[in-house]
Amino acid sequence: MNPIYENKVGVTVRPARPADAEAVREIRNHAIEHSTALWTDRTLSVAEGAAWLAAHLERGSAFVAEADGEVVGLATYGPWREKEGYRHTVENSVYVREGRHGLGIGSALLAAVIDSARAAGHHVMVAGIEAENSASIRLHERFGFEHAGTVREVGIKFGRWLDLTIMRLPLS
Repeated sequence: MNPIYENKVGVTVRPARPADAEAVREIRNHAIEHSTALWTDRTLSVAEGAAWLAAHLERGSAFVAEADGEVVGLATYGPWREKEGYRHTVENSVYVREGRHGLGIGSALLAAVIDSARAAGHHVMVAGIEAENSASIRLHERFGFEHAGTVREVGIKFGRWLDLTIMRLPLS
């Protein structure tokens, strides 16, 4: 599937390519260093970033947003849990480059991964969101995700305990 989305401010969403690996790594590393969107303190090396993206490219589950030739966001979906009983459930991730928020990029990216996962025959999409990330929660709500629960103090970053809000969207 090759969905392409364009929004009102000239942002195009397309399937990711191997050549996007460095831009994707930069966006993810910024989120690691400056936010609670990714619950790790360890940034990705060039090789790790390329390998991470390659796994998503193999599944056809990675998309990037471009504006003026620059990658300004990324979205992926992948297995929610590794055991085969969960094989019809996927989890999404959406990241927008710093300074590019509020332009509809996250919405265009989320639409792409939902459409792709639906076309691939998945049954449910899950989002695991740090409970204080109200912008991400609102984004997912706009697409019909429902609040499935919040698990208190299951992660730690920047010296504080984090709560995880789980949201779900039926795909079929």
